[in-house]
Amino acid sequence: MEALGTLAGGIAHDFNNILSAINGYAELAQLRCSEHTKLHHYIDQIGMASLRAKNLVQQILTFSRHGKSEKRTLDISSVINETLKLIRATFPSTIEIRQNIRSDSGAVVADETQIHQVFMNLCTNAFHSMEKEGGLLEVGLVPVSIGIYDSSSYPVISPGKYLKLIVSDTGHGMDEDTLAQIFNPYFTTKKAGEGTGMGLSTVHGIVKDHGGSIKVYSRPGVGTTFQVFLPIAQTDPDHLTAETRLFSSSTGYILFVDDEKQLTEIGNELLEGLGYLVETRVNPLDAIDAFRINPNKYDLIITDMTMPKMTGERLAREIKKIRRDIPVILCTGFGANINAETLSEIGVDQVLMKPITLSRLADIVRKTMDDQVA
Repeated sequence: MEALGTLAGGIAHDFNNILSAINGYAELAQLRCSEHTKLHHYIDQIGMASLRAKNLVQQILTFSRHGKSEKRTLDISSVINETLKLIRATFPSTIEIRQNIRSDSGAVVADETQIHQVFMNLCTNAFHSMEKEGGLLEVGLVPVSIGIYDSSSYPVISPGKYLKLIVSDTGHGMDEDTLAQIFNPYFTTKKAGEGTGMGLSTVHGIVKDHGGSIKVYSRPGVGTTFQVFLPIAQTDPDHLTAETRLFSSSTGYILFVDDEKQLTEIGNELLEGLGYLVETRVNPLDAIDAFRINPNKYDLIITDMTMPKMTGERLAREIKKIRRDIPVILCTGFGANINAETLSEIGVDQVLMKPITLSRLADIVRKTMDDQVA
């Protein structure tokens, strides 16, 4: 586990920089072509593929306990519907997919990437169980209330309102001995090279981290049903789309720092599309010099974490020496050594995990700017 965590941390930064470039240029291209063209579909597939690659890295980081969770109020019905589009395109026609996703089910406080991981893992397992003979995959999302007397059936969660995610298949099913081991790390029923045994262990860890519970029902020759319970949030999710935000009246002057020229170009394009004025630097020392000349020119600093000559953490410290009240967003693909105490000490307001998406960038920049005004 320690070796896996070290390996994951070593590749995460460079790999997420590559994914940031792929996803960033795909989003820029998508915003500039007609929604109904084949080109838009091709670009959409590039974005989905980069998201799958991002999730693969995040799954390794989560499993090795080096990942950083970004929880926010989230409408997970949209996450599930988007993932189902990908699943329909990749599953064979021998597997029928039925869905009952209620869009008015409510929201949860969750990490979007991790919820995607949970759903993809469950659907992938269902696919493997039906791969030879075909079958039916049923997906549901419904709100449920668990009372005091019901909680005995769900010993790891408290009474309250939950969203229940159901993933059911008509595959080969599992016997009791197999069922008792499915959440154990490295346990797998797949052949060598087909599975790592990390999937359901990761799912269990994510659900537990979100204050939820997972139940499994299975019979050999009949199929398997997973039920994931996540507590419903008290506040409504942000329903604004990235495209809506592009035409919002965002204002402010942002200094964007990253040693990867491609990423500064993407950051500049995305932020200008959101309405901000942007200045970019690929050298953190140049960024400090520019800030020192006119510190009141800028409303926000966005900096990469891992850069030559100076880390983003050190850059934030130096910037704060010049102007204490300037908000700073730190971008990273690996959050093992970042904790709330350290962020508070150096004055970092938010952490943005790579690869950066337009919607997440819009959310976190707007929130940081609004908090500064407040």
